[in-house]
Amino acid sequence: LVIPDSVSRIGNGAFNGCYYLKKLEIPDGVTRLGEGVFEGCSSLGSLVIPDSVTSIEDRVFNDCHSLKSLVIPDGVTSIGEGAFAGCDSLKSLVIPASVVNIKGDPFYCWTGKLRCLSPYFIYEDNVLFDRDKSTIISFRDIKATSYTISDSVTSIGERAFCYCESLTSLVIPDSVVSIGDGAFSHCESLKNIVLPNGITSIGFCVFQHCHSLKSLVIPDSVTSIDTLAFCYCSSLKSLVIPDGVTSIGDGAFCTCESLTSIVIPGGVTSIENMAFSGCKSLKSVVIPEGVTSIGGGAFNGCESLKSIVIPDSVTCIGNRAFEFCFSLKSLVLSKSLTSIGDWAFNMAESLESLVIPDSVTSIGDETFYGCSFPNDLKQELISRFGNRIFVKP
Repeated sequence: LVIPDSVSRIGNGAFNGCYYLKKLEIPDGVTRLGEGVFEGCSSLGSLVIPDSVTSIEDRVFNDCHSLKSLVIPDGVTSIGEGAFAGCDSLKSLVIPASVVNIKGDPFYCWTGKLRCLSPYFIYEDNVLFDRDKSTIISFRDIKATSYTISDSVTSIGERAFCYCESLTSLVIPDSVVSIGDGAFSHCESLKNIVLPNGITSIGFCVFQHCHSLKSLVIPDSVTSIDTLAFCYCSSLKSLVIPDGVTSIGDGAFCTCESLTSIVIPGGVTSIENMAFSGCKSLKSVVIPEGVTSIGGGAFNGCESLKSIVIPDSVTCIGNRAFEFCFSLKSLVLSKSLTSIGDWAFNMAESLESLVIPDSVTSIGDETFYGCSFPNDLKQELISRFGNRIFVKP
């Protein structure tokens, strides 16, 4: 493929997923390679970036598995997150002296040799820092089993340790006040980590797929746990959410299969979608007064959950919120509840009795399909809400 000389910018995702594209000529005059331009071009074997390019955006060459050689030209000033992730065949890269800005970790899931000529960054012992060594940008020692972060570091960048699959132990100093999204994602051997007291949030996917992590102390300074923060931490058995946490994001603890109990702190007002979905060992959960909504699939697949009290502050329960909670036998609903979503208690096979308050005006389709209600209770509910709450309408 030959791109005409009149083109000055290649937009986001322009050739994304062109699996069979093997060769491409980019004309002089192009100044920007947009986000994900060549992402997933798994057959692309060679490419010359013209000297006119000044910006390589996020994920430009992500999963270009066949790309064997590439030179970042001297005019490039900015490199985006995941720009070279998954370039399995790429043996080496040089960060030119012109680069002044690096977003996130451009090099996660890439194991080739890296050199840095830019005075704005320091590459030392397979770790890329900013120039004053206050931020870890990319930890690239894939064979390391343990690492102690220097006291000079105040920030761990996005995906900085992502896919460090041999790392079992990490020491983070109290100087660290910020941990970026996905920082430890897919560190599948990580067992020991102590979080510093200065951090205020656990970001998006920070510990996602840390399968060996069994316990963790979240410091009292944390106020938010973001989307998918602990998703697929399948060995996580013990976790205390501090009282200062006011926000727990979508899927934050999704598929934490070993987690047995959780107390949601009083400052939380909403349990988001899929927050504890797939926590199949979860036997006990305390939902505080103040929570007003339980999101879709919030406790879906919590097979061991036997009882739950939904406080009177809750006004709505989302679709599939307690679906496949096979052991749920005792359920107390909020007196302020107005709506229960589709399939909310679908296949809660052990649920034999229930009082639905008069405040409820809406119950979705097949909400109680598979529940073991006696016939008189079933008929009462059908008279109030129709047969569709048990079977397809």
